[in-house]
Amino acid sequence: MTYQETLAYLYQQLPVFHLAGKQAYKPGLLTTEILLEHLGNPHRKFKTIHVAGTNGKGSSSHMLSAILQEAGYKTGLYTSPHLKDYTERFKINGVAIDPERVVAFVEENRMFIQSVTPSFFELSVALAFYEFARQEVDIAVIEVGMGGRLDSTNVIVPEVALITNIGWDHADVLGDTLPKIAAEKAGIMKAGVPVVISERQPETNEVFHAKADVLGAPLTFASDLYTVQTEVIKAGKKVLTIESMEAIQTIELDLLGSYQAKNVLGVLETTRVLTQLGYEITQEHTRRALAQVVSLTGLKGRWQQLSTQPLTYADTGHNEPGIREVFKTIASINYQHLWFVLGFVADKDLSKILPLYPTQARYVFCQASTPRALPAEALKKLAAKYGLSGETIPDVNEALAYVRAQAEVRDLIVVGGSTFVVADLNEL
Repeated sequence: MTYQETLAYLYQQLPVFHLAGKQAYKPGLLTTEILLEHLGNPHRKFKTIHVAGTNGKGSSSHMLSAILQEAGYKTGLYTSPHLKDYTERFKINGVAIDPERVVAFVEENRMFIQSVTPSFFELSVALAFYEFARQEVDIAVIEVGMGGRLDSTNVIVPEVALITNIGWDHADVLGDTLPKIAAEKAGIMKAGVPVVISERQPETNEVFHAKADVLGAPLTFASDLYTVQTEVIKAGKKVLTIESMEAIQTIELDLLGSYQAKNVLGVLETTRVLTQLGYEITQEHTRRALAQVVSLTGLKGRWQQLSTQPLTYADTGHNEPGIREVFKTIASINYQHLWFVLGFVADKDLSKILPLYPTQARYVFCQASTPRALPAEALKKLAAKYGLSGETIPDVNEALAYVRAQAEVRDLIVVGGSTFVVADLNEL
């Protein structure tokens, strides 16, 4: 099969969460373990870092990968979902694997795949571990797909685990309280393995302390150890002055969203833990890497600037805490009028999200190409209940073109609401 034929085969044969939603979710590790046993347990042939959380886990994973690359380690990076192409999920030193490797993997294992019927995500995890072992990476940064305890990636015993923030998302799967959601994320913690929590949150602190005590896992909260003293945007970089017990340091970060100031603290503490474990990572490695995360890793869609005049950004924030952070970033920008090109998936609870959007902003409602997308007209009607009004243009790119034609030079345009909306942008 060609690469496109292979992808079509996988989409047709396997349950795909980003297309079907909750019905494609297969909690538990058994199928993944069966796949990996068939492949020779590749996940045991290299070191790993495991990253979980509601928001920030993708950005944090890319930052860690950039630091390890800059320090000279051959670094694997597994993230999900992809924005443009399936191979984005599997990177080695920031480069996506060759599409032919996907074809070869499926061809070599097709009969076994058909016999165990894994989910699309389970197969993707197995492919990631197989390819990282085949290419003999030194270490791989592995992002959790959903939750942690029952996530397919949770077959690894990492060098260190990082948990970013805990917020409301996938409550129908992970639990209807923040402590329940935190308990699922805490499921990646392993006996004796250091764990870093990016930020303290009153509702979830005790969950992590209790789990760490049971496992004898060294636990640190990065927000206890590092404080952002100043934060400005200068020459296209976020410049942060960060104080710790050891020193005050200035870091330039090429990820501009306000939420990155929280993510980077967890990354710095995880890096410190790695140095304690014997990894040769200097402050200079970290400084250089954080200034060029995008170019080192190919990260897309995190408050990514698309154009100026009018200033246009895309962001994949898609749940309540993520969108609150988007608005913090918007608040730091001077603009004349605010425009949104906005779309969501149909199974998202918008009752906590739509009230966050300002009624005075200007909206164009769209829908992503995924079958899970909420129809643009349905979104327009629902948004009207919260005082949000605007046009309906289903195609994301046509919607953005319309807004640019209407907007003035000093306006601000934000494209988002769903990862899939951002993924449909031709400009990424």
